[in-house]
Amino acid sequence: MTDLTGKTIAFLVAHEGIEQVELTEPWEAVENAGGTPRLISTQSGTVQAFHHLDRGDTFDVDATVADADPDSYDGLVLPGGVANPDALRLDEDAVGFVRSFVEGGHPVAAICHAPWTLVEADVVRGKRLTSWPSLQTDLRNAGAEWVDEEVVVDGQLVTSRKPDDLPAFNQALVELFAG
Repeated sequence: MTDLTGKTIAFLVAHEGIEQVELTEPWEAVENAGGTPRLISTQSGTVQAFHHLDRGDTFDVDATVADADPDSYDGLVLPGGVANPDALRLDEDAVGFVRSFVEGGHPVAAICHAPWTLVEADVVRGKRLTSWPSLQTDLRNAGAEWVDEEVVVDGQLVTSRKPDDLPAFNQALVELFAG
């Protein structure tokens, strides 16, 4: 088993619209590998997750993205859901956080619609990625090579398409974060 002991992993989400399973399963994978996950959001308090279009659970926020320092974290997970990354791309602090993370050489994992935030941060040019199929044009227009694969690792980025890909995504992100 890959060990994340001593590593703190940021999970960046908007106030609502997070696909719950794309938050909870990677969170558990980080914890099971010995890492410490932290929930970073655009607002303090709690965030609302969803099971597709139905409300799911709420989760307590550890820090707001405006107050978070990318250098305090060893990895970043961007869960999907359609509304979640769409809201993050409109938040300057969230986009700046993601951009700083990538430019600083830190590993980033994004699933489903989450690569939209990577597009907005302008960090996909020349990268090979996957995502939910409806994002392929956006990713290609931003200079990425889009492929339809379960999980893709390109340097410091790991991406997957959908909840069905979570086992492979979780394994790849834990390996990437372990270094």
